[in-house]
Amino acid sequence: MAGEKATRGGVVYARIREDIFQGVFEPGQRLRLVELSQRFSVSQSVVREALTRLSEQGLVHAAPQQGFSVVTVSLADLNELTEARIEIETLVLRRSMERGDIKWEAAVVAAHHHLAGTEGMRSDGTPNSEWFAVHERFHQTLLEGCGNARLLAAALGLRDAATLYRRWSLPVGHDTERDVAGEHQAIVDAVLARDADTAAELLARHIDRTSQALRTVIANDPAAVVA
Repeated sequence: MAGEKATRGGVVYARIREDIFQGVFEPGQRLRLVELSQRFSVSQSVVREALTRLSEQGLVHAAPQQGFSVVTVSLADLNELTEARIEIETLVLRRSMERGDIKWEAAVVAAHHHLAGTEGMRSDGTPNSEWFAVHERFHQTLLEGCGNARLLAAALGLRDAATLYRRWSLPVGHDTERDVAGEHQAIVDAVLARDADTAAELLARHIDRTSQALRTVIANDPAAVVA
């Protein structure tokens, strides 16, 4: 019974998470337990557990007596998130390079090959949703050799929060001067050479470059910013 509830909770969590990423639930929108439990045909306790998990990842805001709502776009939060990501992700990448074996290296190469072969935009000019998943898998693979489940979970939780900003604003598609594929290739080259300092520096630049594009998007849409 407990296992069945956990499975239902995981499905509800994944669906709400993707709906937030896709903009089905908009920034600041209230997430009502009754409505969501009816939508997913589960108990309110299952929904509450899923929303609590999402709040721990920075995707949902939980307020006493007010319930849950989708987080709002905040320049201050973006800057704090970027700083935290750079600190944690570069640390975890260094641990992966110290502890990762040949299987981890092979997984990195395979994930990068998949990413390099996936188009970011469809032929009709719209973003390719598959690219986001493949891109996330590549970055996750870089970190999975760290040998520390808690550090990995912390890094991936921060990446989830950053994905929210990316999905809402789609800034990378507007940064025409950026060579994203080249950035990924350079990171992989440094990783395979076991050059931890270079790999960490390249990853830090990669993270901040995306955030800088997001800052521009937010600055151009003051109505979307919450102080």
